[in-house]
Amino acid sequence: MKFICEKSMLQEAISNVQKAITGKSTMPVLQGILLDARNGELTLIGSDIDLSIEAKITADVIEDGSVVLDSKLFGEIIRKLPNSAVEISSDENNSIKIVCQKSYATIIHMDSEDYPSLPDIIENMVFSISQKLLKNMMKGTIFAVAQDETRPILTGVLFEIKNKKLNLVALDGYRVAFRSEPVDNDSSINAVIPGKTLSEVSKILEETDEVVNITFTPNHILFNLGKTKVISRLLEGEFIKYSSIIPEEYNLKITAKRSELLNCIERASLMAKEGNTNLVKFNIEEDNMIITSNSQLGKAREEINIILQGEPLQIAFNSKYLIELLKIMDEEEIVMEFSSGVNPCVVRNKEKDNCTYMVLPVRIRATNN
Repeated sequence: MKFICEKSMLQEAISNVQKAITGKSTMPVLQGILLDARNGELTLIGSDIDLSIEAKITADVIEDGSVVLDSKLFGEIIRKLPNSAVEISSDENNSIKIVCQKSYATIIHMDSEDYPSLPDIIENMVFSISQKLLKNMMKGTIFAVAQDETRPILTGVLFEIKNKKLNLVALDGYRVAFRSEPVDNDSSINAVIPGKTLSEVSKILEETDEVVNITFTPNHILFNLGKTKVISRLLEGEFIKYSSIIPEEYNLKITAKRSELLNCIERASLMAKEGNTNLVKFNIEEDNMIITSNSQLGKAREEINIILQGEPLQIAFNSKYLIELLKIMDEEEIVMEFSSGVNPCVVRNKEKDNCTYMVLPVRIRATNN
């Protein structure tokens, strides 16, 4: 094997495929990156079986061949090279030679025949969406996936296409995050993608209107970004029927400025670090809302102007959950709907109906004992 390519392109490709290499596999070959050089192209693959990422870059291939190189070491060597052409070639004793300007290194390689082959996915049922839009939808849901493995299905995000809409849904038992955008697709698709996969895909997606092509199979999903492909196994099982969880009716509705509310909750929550409740209390009155937090550390009180429709109410929340959702919402004015002090609160944009968030309250009486 022998090829020459640009250091910057190689470094970016390595960075992308490394996102799939978790180190959790017992197979030593999966700690490595597969390099395959042929037909004027270098293909790099990183995988942990559940998630695989493939990147292709242009290369001057002098001799075809493939090897597996230790991901961390190879990545570090390339990153620290000068910005110039890099020549990589087979050397004796199971090693490869890396030359860039006056830098020279050799590393031991593993046998590419031991590297597991990627799932064979026929890209015939493709659905396309702009990278920028999908990245934004992922950001708007991924924070709410369950971290607890006791219900594996909840560690993923539901990807649902129905009625010409793409819906992304995540929930962890304390909150629900729902994002929806119209798509020109008549298919009906229901798949649950591991949160880890979406987290890595969102890092690769760019803030561009260029599309990403998505293919679903019964067990896998493929994201095709042209030069980069991400293949992930889907989670097995039925996702919770989220539409039956989100309340449609409310007794009380407030409209508030998102950034102002976020700042108030963040300041109040500084006192709420004690225990893990991060408890902040809302006292909703006619035209303002008082946010308080008490602990052995001290007390905080914030006041914010609101528009109220309905009766006054007292309710308490884990501030972490409200902060996370307010940070990723993009409209300046938001609406919060309440039905009582013990029922979930629903948060939406005031204008654009493309997201719904639900947060369970904390029972105040139980926390005061």
